[in-house]
Amino acid sequence: MPKEGIDWANLGFGFSEVNCHIRYVWRDGKWSEGEFVKKPEITMHIGASCLHYGQECFEGMKAFRQKDGRIVVFRPEENAKRMARTAERCVMPAIPVDMFVDAVDKVVRANEEYVPPYGTGGSLYIRPLLIGTGPQIGVAPAKEFTFMVIVMPVGAYYKGGLKPVRAVILDDWDRAAPNGMGDVKVGGNYAASLYAHEKAKREGWPVELYLDAKTHQYVEEFSTSNFLGITKDGTYVTPDSHSVLPSITNLSLMQCAEDLGWKVERRPIPYTEIKEFAEVAACGTAVVVTPVWEITRGDDVIVISDKDAVGEHLQKLYETVQGIQYGVIEDVHGWCHEVPL
Repeated sequence: MPKEGIDWANLGFGFSEVNCHIRYVWRDGKWSEGEFVKKPEITMHIGASCLHYGQECFEGMKAFRQKDGRIVVFRPEENAKRMARTAERCVMPAIPVDMFVDAVDKVVRANEEYVPPYGTGGSLYIRPLLIGTGPQIGVAPAKEFTFMVIVMPVGAYYKGGLKPVRAVILDDWDRAAPNGMGDVKVGGNYAASLYAHEKAKREGWPVELYLDAKTHQYVEEFSTSNFLGITKDGTYVTPDSHSVLPSITNLSLMQCAEDLGWKVERRPIPYTEIKEFAEVAACGTAVVVTPVWEITRGDDVIVISDKDAVGEHLQKLYETVQGIQYGVIEDVHGWCHEVPL
C-alpha cells in the first residue's frame, strides 16, 4: 500500500529519499550481483572517467499504480535497448536487457510504498545511471563502471490538465553536432543546453527549440523533448535526424496515432513549415506531451494556436498514453511491464 504521511496530491518533480537504490559494479569483464544501498551518496575515485571525460549515460521512465492495483513500468525494454546503444557509443559495458529490467523490478519492489496511489496522477520516476568510476587520467575508457537505478515519487506534471507553453529558438546555441552524440542519452547533451535553457526561462520562455546545427534550417528537438507537429489534415509529423534522441514516448505516440487511423510521417521538417502546423508539442517521459502555442525566433513570432487551447489531436494522444499507463485503456501492444510483487 502507498506510504502514509505523504501528500500524494501535491508531489512535485524532484529528488526525494526512498528506501534504497540498487547498485552494480563492473570489474574484470563482468557485472556484480547487485546490492541495495540506502544512502543516496556514492564514493568514487577522484580520477573517475565520468568526472574527467564524461563517460556516463542515463535513462528515464516511470512506474504506475494501475486502476486494478497492479504496478507496471512503461516499456522498460525500450529504455534498456537505448541505454545499450548509448553505452556502446561511450565505450562502456552494456547492461543486458534482462539484467536492466530485473534491476528495475527489484528497486521498484523494494520501494513499492512510494508508488503514488491510483487517481492522484502521480508515478514513481525511475532513473537508471551508468558511469565510469575507474580512475583514468589519460583519454581512454575506464576499467571499472557502476550501474545504479534510483527511484522517487513524482506528481502529475500538469495539475488540472495540459497547459500550452511558449518556446524560443536561440540561434547562437546548438544542442548537438550533426555527427555528434545527439542520438544517445548522455549528460553532455543536456550540459550543452543549460546556458540557453536558463537564458530562455529568464526571458519568459519555458522551453527552447533547436534547429540543425549545420544549417539552422531544419527542426530538430526541444531542449529535453522530441518535437511533434500535427498538420491541418491531421497528419502526425516528427523530425528524422541523426542528431535527435529517439524518444520512447514519441515512438509510443506515433503508434497510438497509427492506431487511431492517422497518417504518421518521420521526415526532415523545415523551420518555415512550423507555421503550417495546426498543433505543435514537445513529447517526453515527464509530461507525455506539452502543447506549444507560440514559437519565437528573433523578430519572427509564429502563433500556432490560442494560448489556452489544447488541440484535439494532442489531447487525444495524451489521454491515450496516460490511459494505457494507468490501466484504463487496453494495452494492446503489451507496453506495460508488470512488476512482480
